[in-house]
Amino acid sequence: MKKSVFVILYSIIAVLSFGAVRDLGRVQVESDRVFKTKYVIVLVIDGPRWSETYGDTSHQYIPRLYNDLMPQATFVNDFRNNGPTYTVPGHTAICTGVYQNMSNDGRTIPKNPSMFQYYMKEKRLHRSSAWVISPKGKLNVLANCKDKEWHNQYMPYASCGKKATGYGYARDSETWVDIVNILKTHPSLTLINLLEADNQGHAGNWEGYLDGIRNTDEYAYLLWNIIQDDPVYKDKTALFITNDHGRHLDDVKDGFISHGDGCEGCRKISLMCLGPDFKAGKFVETQYEQIDIAPTIAEMLGFSIPTADGVVMWDVFE
Repeated sequence: MKKSVFVILYSIIAVLSFGAVRDLGRVQVESDRVFKTKYVIVLVIDGPRWSETYGDTSHQYIPRLYNDLMPQATFVNDFRNNGPTYTVPGHTAICTGVYQNMSNDGRTIPKNPSMFQYYMKEKRLHRSSAWVISPKGKLNVLANCKDKEWHNQYMPYASCGKKATGYGYARDSETWVDIVNILKTHPSLTLINLLEADNQGHAGNWEGYLDGIRNTDEYAYLLWNIIQDDPVYKDKTALFITNDHGRHLDDVKDGFISHGDGCEGCRKISLMCLGPDFKAGKFVETQYEQIDIAPTIAEMLGFSIPTADGVVMWDVFE
């Protein structure tokens, strides 16, 4: 009996302590830290499972991420989507710092203002300073919100699904051309989505799904090289590489083909941070989640995002 009481008390203390840590991150919205980062790019690799990426000890499908970029990066070992594990809600959580139950078909815009809107208003920037780029046309919704004080205001430019295929989406290879051209204009806050792994997974094409992971791995490497080769971006740009969701575990529903529930396969995702304010080769063991990305970016670029539920990921910094 005493042991049971002890276990219960320990569990309560652990939960409260974790909440206190997240609250501490939330109140420390402003600090005296001076960041070298002046530009931020978020690359969202759509829908690979942990088991085929960092959970695979051979890392055979992500050689660029693991062998070339990981040694230069800070990596969050326990990063999660703790909200709806679908594409539009996942991206909404990344951009707003708030989990929201919403349609995944692109017919519903987020309730809350995004980091793009807060950033452009506070810094008094033209909308060309912020971009959303994706092969998926439905991600256009990330450029706006329902809040009546923000609706149709301070909207970033969006280039989503410009060349739709039979699936209703453009291809990553087509979108890559837009990515390269847009980055030449040096927007200071950009979100990029690449869909191939997710698209092939939904098609039930296992080999295509693995090829999609390999291809997005190569795009991630090329993107970092573009940043390093550009005199404007070099040594001033943070690159966050993450996912919107994972996929079902093999023994859940239809396995890798789908996603959308609370299984570990859907929830466990990844976050790699590259740039001048992150330490090379650092591994962070603190559990963080999607809604923490926007507050962290806000801290780095020096603006506020008061509606976000996430916290600043202080220990990712050097």
